[in-house]
Amino acid sequence: MKVKICGIRDMEAAKAVMQGADYMGFIMSDRFRRYISPEIVKEIAEYVSNNSNVKTVGVFVDQPADFVNDISEFCNLDYVQLHGHESADYAKKIKKPVIKAFRYGEDFSVEDAENYPAELILIDSYSKNTVGGTGVSFAWEKAAEEITKLKKPYIIAGGIKSSTVLEAKAIFHPYGVDASGSMEIDGKKSPRLIAEFLEAVKS
Repeated sequence: MKVKICGIRDMEAAKAVMQGADYMGFIMSDRFRRYISPEIVKEIAEYVSNNSNVKTVGVFVDQPADFVNDISEFCNLDYVQLHGHESADYAKKIKKPVIKAFRYGEDFSVEDAENYPAELILIDSYSKNTVGGTGVSFAWEKAAEEITKLKKPYIIAGGIKSSTVLEAKAIFHPYGVDASGSMEIDGKKSPRLIAEFLEAVKS
């Protein structure tokens, strides 16, 4: 099972993620508190690329396609994650490989996910107030009845933490899991909590 850790904002956290994760996410929309500037992302992404096999992911939310392409190229990212309400036609304009986020309970359907032009599907919990990073899980066992019908590789997000990650693995048998808020102390990524999470995934 692959591991994506999102909301990276500094080199210290990035180095911790490199010790066992497969994907590292950066929030590229300045509407959100985990936003990080393209200049810092570029520096971190270059270090990650030169020193590991971890794939870098820029998370964008309903931003112009030209902007997404320009920034992802400038930062030399491996993937673009679309975490808003971007259409399939929009996604076809994106030059990097796409991860498309759907919110279970709002806009997720197996058919829409299968037909969306994305390499990976990410399924997050739905909140009226934000598009992701809530730290809240959805009704996993009920959701799995639908989600496990997906043929495309999918990543489960929303409330993933050290104490729940193996449960998510057992219920969904996903391609991967995505975690963020569970590894923060006072809003900042903790290398210790990142290490604990990566250890829990392996156990």
